[in-house]
Amino acid sequence: MSQELERVYTINLGKVLLSANTHRAPRAINMIREFARHHMKTEEIKIDEDLAHQIWARGVRSPPRKIRVRMSKTDQGYVLVSPYTDEKVDTTNDKNSKKDSKNSKKDSKKDSKNSKKDAKKDPVKDSAADIPAPEVKVDTPVESIAPEKTILKEVAPKKDTPKKDTPKKDTPVKKSPSKPAAKK
Repeated sequence: MSQELERVYTINLGKVLLSANTHRAPRAINMIREFARHHMKTEEIKIDEDLAHQIWARGVRSPPRKIRVRMSKTDQGYVLVSPYTDEKVDTTNDKNSKKDSKNSKKDSKKDSKNSKKDAKKDPVKDSAADIPAPEVKVDTPVESIAPEKTILKEVAPKKDTPKKDTPKKDTPVKKSPSKPAAKK
């Protein structure tokens, strides 16, 4: 073939979700290969690295549901599957450009109406909001504001009390009788 064949497809990868969680991304790659084999009529398929990164971007468990690809058959006989990048070509139709210009005129009319409404608002209200409130100084002493009955308790710092000597385990402890003997 002396001429390259290039097509753009949207591949539905929804059936990938039927496979096990840990096999979804590899299954998506296999589905893309099968799709390319079927539509481009060639056994040798090469998947671009960028497309593989796009499939694996969210991990093995959640590949995309759909993917847009560009398949191009080369002179060497293999099909290269790469992600589709939208090349913006400036094609303006008369119908579309007229609709866009009408919509832009409507938007500009709405904006001008809104600005007129803003101008018609009461200027006194707007100017009052712009003026800061005067500062009020209060000469009342702080003690008169606080309630009179509140008394703060002074907390004395705790003194380090010496610990009682505890008997050593090696020495036997003498037990005192619980009841004293009765005197006769």
